[in-house]
Amino acid sequence: MSVLRPGHLCSLAAALTLTLTLGGTATAAGTDSAQASAAGLREVMFVGNNWDGTADVIRSTGDFAKIGRVDVIPDKAERLAAINADPIKWIYFMAIRNGVGEGHDQFVDDMYSTPDGRSVVVSRPSFADVVSIDLASGRINWRFPVSGYRSDHMAVSPDGTRVAVSASTANTVHVLDITTGRQLGSFATGDKPHENIFTRDGKYIWNMAIGDVNTALDDPWLDWTKGDRRITVVDATTFRQVKVIDMRERLDAIGLKDYSDAVRPAVFSPDESKLYFQVSFFNGFLEYDVASDRITRVKTLPKNPATSTDRTTWVNDSRHHGISMNPSGTKLCVAGTMDDYATVVDRDTLQEGPLVTASKPYWATVSGDGKDCVVSESGADQVTAIDFATGQKRVSVAVGDHPQRVRLGHVEANWTGPSAG
Repeated sequence: MSVLRPGHLCSLAAALTLTLTLGGTATAAGTDSAQASAAGLREVMFVGNNWDGTADVIRSTGDFAKIGRVDVIPDKAERLAAINADPIKWIYFMAIRNGVGEGHDQFVDDMYSTPDGRSVVVSRPSFADVVSIDLASGRINWRFPVSGYRSDHMAVSPDGTRVAVSASTANTVHVLDITTGRQLGSFATGDKPHENIFTRDGKYIWNMAIGDVNTALDDPWLDWTKGDRRITVVDATTFRQVKVIDMRERLDAIGLKDYSDAVRPAVFSPDESKLYFQVSFFNGFLEYDVASDRITRVKTLPKNPATSTDRTTWVNDSRHHGISMNPSGTKLCVAGTMDDYATVVDRDTLQEGPLVTASKPYWATVSGDGKDCVVSESGADQVTAIDFATGQKRVSVAVGDHPQRVRLGHVEANWTGPSAG
């Protein structure tokens, strides 16, 4: 593991700040939409229905109405036959079902569309792979088996040409050409790599390793059993490690010795000077200053009195799982997973808005126009839009079984779903 040096932090902070010259988030979003329209594409949201192996495609703004649905496991019979023929693969397959899958197979964790809007690339945890699916025919373009036995969160590069995927049992992140599926490189991480984030200039990838989240050793004094949890930052071209951030040291420095250092979903401020992140077991989030390399603020959000205090009942060590930020960087949106609500938080004051009732919200993202926070309600099989300005719920839309990741993407302008199986 490399040693974190002040020089590295200053260089990285400068590089992150430099990305502001490329334009703010809102401007970039508007430019992307204009370019997509000119190219005959339509901006949409992909909603991954993890337990039934589909992705619903909905409008990215307004009423978020459903446009079409994609079967992301058209090769299910073939994959199951291969798993059943290999005792080790079968053991891991069943372990995923009975562990992190809560008794269900995990067929879609994450997804991104290709720049031309013709395909969607999907990570499939139970099948330990990433596939590209043709949106016109529903057929598989390519398949990439990840190292180990489970694929997880992904991230797409700012130019849309590369996708990074966590191979959670192999402590590895693969970076693939999104069009061909060819591996461009890979890098080692801590235990159980999870979230991936490309910086806005595409120069760095941040990976958050969350350790073992499916054990029952959840008391704070047993935190040391959860494995090597850390943020790994790499050069996105050479895949060489730039730095490692162990939040254990930063948490201890401000007296939070009982807090987990497993960094879950995270989001950068528009200038990438601050990182806002969730950790296991905590109902809230923390603010990390990149340049000074320290946690600067901690926000504790309300507990739902109906939520069990037995930490072993919280899904995969999550208390809150899902955080996003509006394009101007003034509001955060938090999915209070085990507390059954979502809320918009003022970034300046850290004051939360109304607690919007939601059933096991698992993710939070931003609408195409930047006006709404969109959360996936995995317990109610719907996605819900919350107005960033008022903090109030606007609309809910029914989707498939156990929606988790929600991502902005593009399809061809007249697309309504695959025409063939």
